[in-house]
Parts: sequence; C-alpha cells; structure tokens
Amino acid sequence: MSETVVIGGGAAGMFFGILAAQNGHKVTIIEQNEKLGKKLFITGKGRCNFTNNCTPEEFRSNVVTNPRFLFSASEAMTPEDVIGLFEEWGLRTKTERGRRAFPESDHSADVIDTLKKQLHKNGVRVLLHTKAVRILSDENGITGVEVESTDADKAEKSRILPCSNAVIATGGISYPSTGATGDGYRFAKDFELRVTDLYPSLVPLVCAEEYVKEMQGLSLKNVELHIRSGKKELYNEFGEMMFTHFGITGPLVLSASALIGPQIGKKQLTAWIDLKPAVSEEQLDARLLRVFEENKNKTLKNILGEFYPQKMHPVITAVSGLDPETRIHTITKEQRTALIQTTKHFPITLTALRGYAEAVVTKGGISVKEINPTTMEVKKIPGLYVIGEALDLDAFTGGYNLQIAWCTAAAAARHLN
Repeated sequence: MSETVVIGGGAAGMFFGILAAQNGHKVTIIEQNEKLGKKLFITGKGRCNFTNNCTPEEFRSNVVTNPRFLFSASEAMTPEDVIGLFEEWGLRTKTERGRRAFPESDHSADVIDTLKKQLHKNGVRVLLHTKAVRILSDENGITGVEVESTDADKAEKSRILPCSNAVIATGGISYPSTGATGDGYRFAKDFELRVTDLYPSLVPLVCAEEYVKEMQGLSLKNVELHIRSGKKELYNEFGEMMFTHFGITGPLVLSASALIGPQIGKKQLTAWIDLKPAVSEEQLDARLLRVFEENKNKTLKNILGEFYPQKMHPVITAVSGLDPETRIHTITKEQRTALIQTTKHFPITLTALRGYAEAVVTKGGISVKEINPTTMEVKKIPGLYVIGEALDLDAFTGGYNLQIAWCTAAAAARHLN
C-alpha cells in the first residue's frame, strides 16, 4: 500500500488516520503542536459537542456554506454512524438538548483519548513537534512532504517524508492559540488552488452604542434577534444572548455571525432585539395599561421591574426618550407607544466581527470547486486531499462543524488511492 502523510492532528486528521489505517493504508500524521487534538480539547467549553444526533438532511440544513457539496460524504458517514463508531471504540456518549452529542463524562479529553487509542491500535505513526513546510509533487502527483521540527530542544534541518498521498487537515485560522496558522491555505496557493475570502465565524459581534456596554454581563433569554440589509431579512431567530463590554454574544449572536459576517462593514445592516416576542404590540400595550392603572402614583422607574431586567432600566428609558422620574398617571399615549417600540425593536448597530481568537470556526477556505465531493481529492492533483475546516465549509453551532470534519475525513479515507 502507498504511504500517506496527514498534515494536522486535529479531529479530521485523526479520524482520517484511523479509518485509512483500518482500510490497510500506511499513515503518518504530522502535528506541529506538542499533542494531538488541541482545538478539540476546548470544543464545547471543554465538553466536546462532537456531533449532532440528526439525520443527514438535517445536518446539511445546518451547514451554512456549500451544503450541497457534502451530500455524498454526509450520506456515507452520518451522525448516527459517527456516534456508533465512537461507542464501538469505547466512548460512552449521550445526547442532550438540541440533539447535541457529548461524551457521557463531559470531558473532551475522553474523545481525544479514544481517537489516540485507535490511532495506536491501527498502527498510525504520529510525529509531534513536526511542521509541514511544503508538499512536493511531480507530473504524476504527490511525492512527499517536507517537514521540520518545532521542538526548540531538538531543532533540525528540514527533511522529506516520501509519500504518494498528502492530506491537508490543517484546520482554519480560528483559535490561533491552538496552533491554527492557515498553513493549508498556503499549500493550496502553492498548487494554484482557489482560496475564498476568510472571516471569523460563530463569533461575537461588536456594537456601536455606548448603552450596550452599560449592560455588560446581562443575559437575555427568550428574545428574538432581527438583522436586515435594507428590506432583506438576513437573520431572525429566537433564543439567548448576552451583552458584553464590546457588543453582544451568546448562541443567537454566534449563529447570526455565520450568516452576516461577510456583510458587516460592507453594507448597512439594521439590527434590533424583540425583548417580548411572545406578545404583540397590542398585547404589550394592554399589559402596560394594567400595570399603569395599578401604580398610578408611582414613577416610571419603579414599575420597570415588571417588564425588564434591572440593568436595562436606565437604558430602556433613555432609548425611549422618557424621564424615569415621570409619574405614571402623567404618561401619554405617545410616551407609552415609545416604550412599546423600544421593547419590540430595541436598536443595536453592528459594526464588526470579533477576531479569530474568539471564533469557533473559520468561514471560507479552499474552494470546494477544486475538490471531488465524493473523494475529497483535489481534481487536478492526484494524491492530494483536503478535509475538515481547511475547506470552504462551515455550519452553525451544535456539533455540525465537527460532523463536517468526520464525514469529509471518512470520504477521503474510503477513496484513498
């Protein structure tokens, strides 16, 4: 069997190595870090939401970029298949809210250990502290990978690992602290492959308003976040979010970033929060009237607790243009309408994405037009494969991005030359 070198010892690289070795291939994984799975370790806040226990169709519906490309790969390695493999390999799993799959222990290290044990069991060679410098090829395809040591104590000149297959499993450039350097994009450009524009994704958003910063640390549940570009609605979802010292974050916001990231700063986006999505403006007005009737002699600031968290009180009145010391019995219909409008359309101005250091994944990557969707092999370079986050594929939170890693890795392993 031919020699295969995998560049990157993350989720996709390890999964590929196991499956390729099980198919009889001789595999070497090179990893520039001191250990495998460094990004996997911090996934899901250290709990590792390793897939989503959904159907292949539902999985693809949660892939934001190029979901059709994944049709063959996702049907051949389904979320159910992934869970089954991990269980077969000795990892006890569980499925939680939103069908998110986790190790039963809630420890990401157990997922990594499971993969490492399978690598060892199947004879996959792992070279840590080893960085790929370039991928070598001739007119017939791949011939080797030039590597050098990243261990300062064992510095050595570059050497060549001969191989007839090279797998780019380098990930993106999100969470650079885990060693994500974008090397895969460099290799792609060496072979004149197209790399699409890159953006941080599943990342917090920066807001312009000072009053957002005043609410730092405040979490909102059961609200709706709306984002439009002109008359076109880009995002409208119900859930949880939080205000920070720079803007907004939380599940609603991270999902929004996956859809609107490329447009922030380029187009005028209109964003607002519906703080009471369960009621209409008319119903909210009726409730306000009831509370006002019961508290005629109080000031506005003394009844805001009926409707809003404490930290929002000064902001709500300021945005509504109301004096918090106003007596309830003096409030006009116009003032009440202003309060309703602020509640149902709380305005925020989105100015930027936070950086790659806070991004769960990278949006953009090696163009899928360069790749065979069944095999993950580069169409014009025999023996060169691309899997995982290095590709122009990204999804919402919930285990879907790791499912991209697993299914693309499996496709490449299944069809390896």
